[in-house]
Amino acid sequence: MSLRQDEIDHQIKILRRGTEQITPFDEFVKKITKSIEQNKPLRIKLGLDPSAPDIHIGHTVVLEKLRQFQSFGHIITIVIGTFTGQIGDPTGKSETRKQLTEEQVMQNALTYQKQIFKILDPDKTEVHYNGTWLATLTFSDVVRLASTFTVARMLERDDFKKRFTENAPISIHEFFYPLMQGYDSVALASDVELGGTDQTFNLLAGRTLQKEYGQEQQIAITMPILEGLDGKQKMSKSLGNYIGVSESASEIYGKAMSIPDELMLKYYELVSGVDEDEFTVIKSGLEDGTKHPRDAKMRLAYLLTTRFQGEEAAQTAQEEFIRVFQKHALPEDIPAYDVANEAIGIVALLVTAKLAPSNSEARRLIAGGGVRIDGEVIHDDQWQVLPQDGQVVQVGKRRFIQLRVQ
Repeated sequence: MSLRQDEIDHQIKILRRGTEQITPFDEFVKKITKSIEQNKPLRIKLGLDPSAPDIHIGHTVVLEKLRQFQSFGHIITIVIGTFTGQIGDPTGKSETRKQLTEEQVMQNALTYQKQIFKILDPDKTEVHYNGTWLATLTFSDVVRLASTFTVARMLERDDFKKRFTENAPISIHEFFYPLMQGYDSVALASDVELGGTDQTFNLLAGRTLQKEYGQEQQIAITMPILEGLDGKQKMSKSLGNYIGVSESASEIYGKAMSIPDELMLKYYELVSGVDEDEFTVIKSGLEDGTKHPRDAKMRLAYLLTTRFQGEEAAQTAQEEFIRVFQKHALPEDIPAYDVANEAIGIVALLVTAKLAPSNSEARRLIAGGGVRIDGEVIHDDQWQVLPQDGQVVQVGKRRFIQLRVQ
C-alpha cells in the first residue's frame, strides 16, 4: 500500500469516527482522495446562528470534528448567520421564533467567535458573515432561489409537517431559512458541511442549490446530538442540563463529574479531544473493569476543564474537587453574602442569595435534603435562620455562601 493511500485511509478513519451519517459516503471518499492527490485542501463549512450569547459543550461536538479536519490541513469556514440569525432557525420549533435585531445578532456573533476559538485555531479559520451576500440579493434572485424547492418538499421536514398537521402557524419567511443556509454553501463553494442530526434537511438543501448553480455538490456530515447532564434530553441551557464553555473551571469540573456513567464514552468520543489510542484504552478499561468509572470521569472532567479554561485552572479545580467532595472539606474561596442581623426564612435566604431561582425550587431542594447550614441538613422549609458571622450555607454539592452579618 502506498504512503498516499495510507494517508487517505487515515483521514477517512479519523474523520468518520463519531459521525452519525456522511451523505453520500462514496463522494466523501472521492473528495478526500482528490484533495490528497492534488494537495488541495477541502473547504469545510459550519453555519452558526448567534441566537443566544453563549454556547455549551453540546455545541462543540461539531467544532471538535472541524478541529480534526483542520489538523489535516483543510480550510474551516465558519458562517456566522448575521442575516439568517435575524429570522432564527425553525428546526425543532413548534412555533415561529422571535426575530432578533441586527444589533443583538452582532453582539452574540462576537461572543461566539471568542468561544469557538477555544477549540479551533483562529489563524487557520475563515469567519464569514452571511449578510455579506444574502443582503445583496435582488428580489429576482430570491424568486430564483425559491423556485428550487416545492412547498411539498418543505413540508417533508418534521417540524413543518407537525405544525401543518396541527394547524399551527408557519410563516412564509421560515421556508426561506434552509434556502438561505443552502445559498451560503453556494457563496463559499463549500466541499463539506457539518451539523447536528437535526440539521439534515438544511445541509442537503446546500447540495440541491449547489447543483442548481452549477457547482460540485457538498458532502453533508451530521453529528450526534449530545445528551445533557440529566442523561435523557438534548443539552440545553433552558433545561439546565448543560456545561457552558465560558463557565468557571470549578463549575465545569464539578458538572462534568455529574455526567451519567453510561454517557461517559460518548462525551469522551465527541467532545474530550482525546486521540484514538487513549479513547481505546479508556473504553477497554471501563468494559473489562480495570478502569474505575470514577477515575475515568475525573480524567474526562480534567480534559474538558483544560480545553475551556486551561490546564492550570483545571488542576486547581481538580484539587478543589478532591478536597471538597472526596475529603469532605469546605472550599477555600466561599463567597461572602451580607445579611441583616435578624431572622430570615430559609426559602427567602436561598432565593435572595441566588442559590435557588425561585421559592418553589428552594422548597424542592430542601425537601430533597440538598440544603445544609454548617453541615447540618435542613428539612423544614419554614426554618428561620438566625444569621451568625461565618455560617456556611450549602446547596447541592457545589454552591456555597458564607454569611456576613451587617
